[in-house]
Amino acid sequence: MNRILLIEDNTDLAFGLRNNLEIEGYEVEVSGDGSAGLERARRSRPDLVILDLMLPKLDGFRVLKAMRQDALAMPVLILTARGEETDKVRGLKLGADDYVTKPFGVLEILARVEALLRRSPGLAGPSRPETPARTERFGDVEIDLATRTVTRAGKDVEVAPREYELLLALIRRRGAVVSRLELMREVWGYSDAVISRTIDTHVAELRRKLEADPAAPRHILTVRKVGYRLKE
Repeated sequence: MNRILLIEDNTDLAFGLRNNLEIEGYEVEVSGDGSAGLERARRSRPDLVILDLMLPKLDGFRVLKAMRQDALAMPVLILTARGEETDKVRGLKLGADDYVTKPFGVLEILARVEALLRRSPGLAGPSRPETPARTERFGDVEIDLATRTVTRAGKDVEVAPREYELLLALIRRRGAVVSRLELMREVWGYSDAVISRTIDTHVAELRRKLEADPAAPRHILTVRKVGYRLKE
């Protein structure tokens, strides 16, 4: 049974979400503030965290940053009532795997939870295409598939779990173009045709970390109106 930690200070919302998640067979813990939620995440190591951004004591951004600094790599789905694109981008840059903007439908959040758990390393889910080589390279970037580590010019580069999966998806295509919809399905596990800004944000982060000039990338290239491809 997958364990979910819900960090949400709205008691009515938390109660409803918990009930619906438990009906689906998940084991759910609830924390009502950021500080308590962070401690519970460190202690219980849940399979997934649903994290509100507007929290007492410690806001969701700081909770997320602390989790990733502590090497807590479980997927994080952030909940936000804010409509500003900058808040969503900030959350993704700090290591969130996806976001849902309030108000949201129960079916939507259940689908996203299922997709994140299915794609989370170490949890049961559909098998992925295997890459024969133990190490992949492009430019001065090297990816060790056994340890899931990335280096650039011999120096370690910290990439979020979803950034790593996105990078692998591009590498597997061996330079071929891959559409945003294909990436959404393969990396995030969504089977519908909804295209999210999530992919573009993660690509921008990979460019910032792995390209010499992110504004003029040489390796992670945009194919206008289609998607992306990786050039060695």
